[in-house]
Amino acid sequence: MTSFAQLTTTKVGGSPRALIEATTRDELIAAYSATASHHQVIVLGQGSNTVVGDEGFDGTVILVRSQGIEILRDNGNQVDVRVQAGHGWDDFVLWAVEQGLAGVEGMSGIPGTVGAAPVQNIGAYGQELQSITLGVDFLPEGASEPERMEVSELGFAFRTSVFKQGLTGVILSVDMRLSRPAGGLSEPIAYEQLATALNLRLGDTAPLTAVRERVLELRRSKGMLLDANDPDTNSTGSFFMNPIVRASFALDLPLEAPRWPVDEDGKLVKLSAAWLIENAGVTKGFALPGSRASVSTKHTLALTNRGGATTEEVLELARYIQAVVQSNFGLILQPEAILINAEI
Repeated sequence: MTSFAQLTTTKVGGSPRALIEATTRDELIAAYSATASHHQVIVLGQGSNTVVGDEGFDGTVILVRSQGIEILRDNGNQVDVRVQAGHGWDDFVLWAVEQGLAGVEGMSGIPGTVGAAPVQNIGAYGQELQSITLGVDFLPEGASEPERMEVSELGFAFRTSVFKQGLTGVILSVDMRLSRPAGGLSEPIAYEQLATALNLRLGDTAPLTAVRERVLELRRSKGMLLDANDPDTNSTGSFFMNPIVRASFALDLPLEAPRWPVDEDGKLVKLSAAWLIENAGVTKGFALPGSRASVSTKHTLALTNRGGATTEEVLELARYIQAVVQSNFGLILQPEAILINAEI
């Protein structure tokens, strides 16, 4: 029986009771409609942000494998596209870059499918999914027909959405609006690390292909680009979210602790989870005694399977990190990964 160790990038977890592969939109609708009202269901893309318990899942897993990119509207400057849920996210980014379309180049290399992207409200290197999303086609649990959800209905906030907060159903496709800058250039670079890597200033632009290549290099250097030969990529990427706290709380942190304002009046700031972990004494490559799970050797936000680890070993490491960060800094890191039959 296929296990979640074969279906997820962390390569841990037991088996589901049943498995269905949906290769088209119609197959996805039929599979979900036939199972969701009667059984427990997990809708799974590439499993890049999901950790399932060692006991597996007593229900049905629907593997979303629908493909396709459709241009809905093109006025020369902006292009609206509809992408099927099972289409690989990075495959879509590559297509956009090859078409000279900007808006997603900074999100190159993010693992997973397009349908999973709104659940997490993905973002990287200064670009955010919510800024380009127009809406999704969505089949709610118990419904017989899909419905259109506009971006205003998706509850987007930092790495979350209405889907992550409990709205059940399946995303069938995502509509996005990309731009077509002159000369095949990117959007203005909005992330300092990327600007530095490109030898540019914030706000400058660069060829789309150059931005994509540099983002892929940065992700590879952090073990955030899937590679079968690199154990550091046997993970969900960032296991913990960067916490958002009151600015008054952050005043009690060391002055060197990174923080970024997230609202106009400056009452909230985003902290660096990686900095908190490292400065709580958890270093790259750290592992609990006898465990086959460890912190990535390249990035402290990734919890990796070094080979043969169980879900519980990954969770034990996550709990330890939570505890030492809370002890040192007084806040509890929250998982960015989706945990199923698994708790920290």
